[in-house]
Amino acid sequence: MSRQEWGYLWFLLKDIIKREKGWFADMVIFGVTEAILPYISIFGMGKLLDGAYEGAQAERLFAYALAILLGTLACRLMMDRAAAGFWRKLDYTKDLESRGMNAKSLSMDYEYLEDVHVQELRSRAFSKSYFGIQGWFMWHFRYVLEAVISFLLTLCLFLPVLLGEGGRGYGMIGISLGLCLVIGIMVRTNYRASVHYIREINKCYNTMDGLFHKKRYFAELLSGAEAQKDLRVNAQQEEINKEIETVCRKLREKELFQNRLYEKRKAIDLSTMGLCELLVYLFVGLQAYLGQISIGGVVVYVAAMVRLTSAINYFGVTLGNMKQMAMFAGDYAQYMGLGQRKYVGTIPVEKRRDNRFQISFEHVSFRYPGAHEESIRDLTISFEIGERMAIVGRNGSGKSTFIKLLCRLYDVTEGVIKLNGIDIRKYDPEEYSRLFAVVFQDFRIFAFSLGENVAASEAADKERVRDALRRAGLGERTEELRAGLATCVGKDYGEDGVAFSGGEKQKMAIARAIYKDAPFVIMDEPTAALDPKAECEVYAGFDKMVGNKTALYISHRLASCRFCEDILVFDQGRVVQRGSHEELKEKEGLYRELWEAQARYYDTVF
Repeated sequence: MSRQEWGYLWFLLKDIIKREKGWFADMVIFGVTEAILPYISIFGMGKLLDGAYEGAQAERLFAYALAILLGTLACRLMMDRAAAGFWRKLDYTKDLESRGMNAKSLSMDYEYLEDVHVQELRSRAFSKSYFGIQGWFMWHFRYVLEAVISFLLTLCLFLPVLLGEGGRGYGMIGISLGLCLVIGIMVRTNYRASVHYIREINKCYNTMDGLFHKKRYFAELLSGAEAQKDLRVNAQQEEINKEIETVCRKLREKELFQNRLYEKRKAIDLSTMGLCELLVYLFVGLQAYLGQISIGGVVVYVAAMVRLTSAINYFGVTLGNMKQMAMFAGDYAQYMGLGQRKYVGTIPVEKRRDNRFQISFEHVSFRYPGAHEESIRDLTISFEIGERMAIVGRNGSGKSTFIKLLCRLYDVTEGVIKLNGIDIRKYDPEEYSRLFAVVFQDFRIFAFSLGENVAASEAADKERVRDALRRAGLGERTEELRAGLATCVGKDYGEDGVAFSGGEKQKMAIARAIYKDAPFVIMDEPTAALDPKAECEVYAGFDKMVGNKTALYISHRLASCRFCEDILVFDQGRVVQRGSHEELKEKEGLYRELWEAQARYYDTVF
């Protein structure tokens, strides 16, 4: 393996020791005692046979037997206790690993979450083993440890034979070295066969990933009623069945190919192991024939050497598995090692009851990582206290990117954003985020209770939650619910939940923004699931609720503009027009074009 691969494995080992010291200790004790246990019987049996052959007294033989019994018992107790701890933790190590990766996901820079390569790292590192990458590593590391201990113990027992007992038999050194060389070649062969097997299996897995994605896609597609409407109306059932059968057939072919690879690998494994054992028998038999070892020694050396060859043979297999593991450990190490790109400030945000906060963009430009063009270009604007500002434009004009920069989900590429004259990067991120109540375009309502969704906390002020729901237009609906604020949103956790409509969920998101009571209120496409009339009603009610707060309405639908003193028209990352609704609809330009295209939907409302 390369130096980098060993580095990835070392990172994984350090991470395990840091997080799970007790588990690592159990693994070490388990591996060491498992290696030592058979040698107690091997060595003790040799002593018993030699004692009996030499006519030793019964007391001496009894002492040997008692020592074997007590040594085996003590070692067995230690091994069983460590093994219980090791297997218990191994059963849910993937859950613990997932918890660590989830914690990393919640704390990393937001830009990583929108990076498809970063998410691929997480997927590869997490999904390749039943026990997770850490559990898989510990499983194999135990066998590596056992092989090393077995090698050292056998070397200690076998050294007199290799050199000739009592200083005799130095002519056997060449044969001994030859035996070691042949065993080394067998181990090397086993390792190379294992690496080849792993390489071919990885190629097979890589081609199967797309098939597994398709299989999951079809399973999800056919599990609900929504997709079935289109399938049945368009008579596509037969087409879908053919696609599923094709995927299943290709997966079966890949699995058969893997089985053939495994059988070939197993044949090499058994052949090298059998040859090593044969050579050991011949070597020890020759030593016994020449009188170099006793009868008890024959038993000890044969058993020890067979044990060693088995351990070393598996060691070669494990090294091959370690090479594959290093690849996944590399994905895990890169994901967990992602650094903080954004500067983390420490200045506390001034606490002001009058909400006198002002934000200004000064020559701000921004380009997404890996993108060739800027999404925001040389933007200079400021928000006055208590102002209502609408930001409109076509899809892809930079409106949502503007919000991400304002909330500091991303840092600017050029220029600076200031809060009360201070660069926002210098503020404590958590304190800065408390200034904003945002309803994002792609908002999420979670499978929690209604009250927890609105309060974003288990410790919800029920009266404030009800008030927020009422002001968002869900007051009557809440009163109809049997469990009230304790109603679970959706049926993900059971049949007691309620499947709310898309429009109702959007109102929940608006209620969440109302409940937060932040100085800046941002509505990013908050009414996409509502009809024009309901949209205007929401904006009218929300405008009254905002009070003296600074409110930003981002939309490509222009109903919000009637409630705003200032309108910014975005196009290709720039502000191309600015003014009030009445001013802009009278001028030639993009705003007038958008308004005339949509005005007929609002004629009956305004």
